[in-house]
Amino acid sequence: MTERFDGSFTQQEPIPEEGIAAALDVLRHGRLHRYNTVPGEAGETALLEEEFAAATGARYCLAVASGGQAITIALRAAGVKPGDPVLTNAFTLAPVPGAIAAVGGQPVLIETTPALTIDLDHLAECARATPEARVLLLSHMRGHICDMDRLMELCRDAGLAVIEDCAHTMGAAWNGTPSGRHGLMGCYSTQTYKHMNSGEGGLLVSDDAEAMARAVLMSGSYMLYERHRAAPPAEAFEPLRLDVPNMSARMDNLRAAILRPQLAGLGARCDAWNARYRCVEAGLRDLPGLSLIARPEAEAYVGSSFQFLLPDWDARAIGTLIQNCAARGVDLKWFGADRPVAFTSRYDHWRYAAPAPLPQTDRVLAGLIDMRLPLTFSLEDCALIARIIRSEVLSLQGSAAQPATDPAPQPG
Repeated sequence: MTERFDGSFTQQEPIPEEGIAAALDVLRHGRLHRYNTVPGEAGETALLEEEFAAATGARYCLAVASGGQAITIALRAAGVKPGDPVLTNAFTLAPVPGAIAAVGGQPVLIETTPALTIDLDHLAECARATPEARVLLLSHMRGHICDMDRLMELCRDAGLAVIEDCAHTMGAAWNGTPSGRHGLMGCYSTQTYKHMNSGEGGLLVSDDAEAMARAVLMSGSYMLYERHRAAPPAEAFEPLRLDVPNMSARMDNLRAAILRPQLAGLGARCDAWNARYRCVEAGLRDLPGLSLIARPEAEAYVGSSFQFLLPDWDARAIGTLIQNCAARGVDLKWFGADRPVAFTSRYDHWRYAAPAPLPQTDRVLAGLIDMRLPLTFSLEDCALIARIIRSEVLSLQGSAAQPATDPAPQPG
């Protein structure tokens, strides 16, 4: 009998009861705006910032409306101006180059390795070729972290400030340093499919007082920045307060109330994701025609999604695999499709970025398959999903090596 998976790849866990109770408290008193507090009350947003700073070891933290807003504000706080080149990964999601475009910058895209991380040799080459670039926006795409020790040395030598996009690495680390704590600023997302869920939301951390003071002012603090509990001292704001524009990107107390209990349980959730990741990995290991992504010993990752490569498969065979797995309830995404599908787009779809051809990235993306691993999956679910993928890959081994001129259409 052919096995089938009947779960949902988009169904997240419920909000913890503590978060629901805290949200109801906010709804009952009606003080949703982060600065709408009564005497003696810090407010949920200020408390979340304080607790997230402590969890990451950062001096300062700012909660904003989305992960994209966190990146955009970080770029402005780092001094990126219209026309400035900003180095960034070619393999990432569209909001990353979108944030560069939002501040008027010009993305300079860097090649991708088969480990799905930024190519450090190409980064060094692009830094030499673009000496006017002062910022690297580093995306830890789908939770894969490059050699951060080498990257930071390279960026110091090139005079590049590093802003980390940690949308997929909240709770992860490199050699014991939390993701987001290597560079000038770390940006996180609390969108539904990330490691904490408030529907939308973002967090920004830094140890740099001037950069964070700029960020707080830009977020829409008016002259109420002294109410932030995880912000720089008031004197850091004084020379900036009349010159930095208000961009109204605050997080509200309702979303912060939902997030605070999730932060307390983040470590356990990361462990649960990794157990599911390892279960799928074990089920696909040593499968002819399929390559797993090596995880370095220094990388403490969070396996909230799973990727594998189908090297040298043609487009028709990959399309058939995706369709066959979908027919058995397994939702795979392909980053090599000619047209953007859902959240999967590739760098040459971003015309506003004026991308130059990147042959190594093209080879990687041509066979890159991606899959969510929500915590609503059990370990038994993950083992079943791996068995389904394995059986479909094996059934297509002959066709995967055959040339094709008419790729199968992609599911939406």
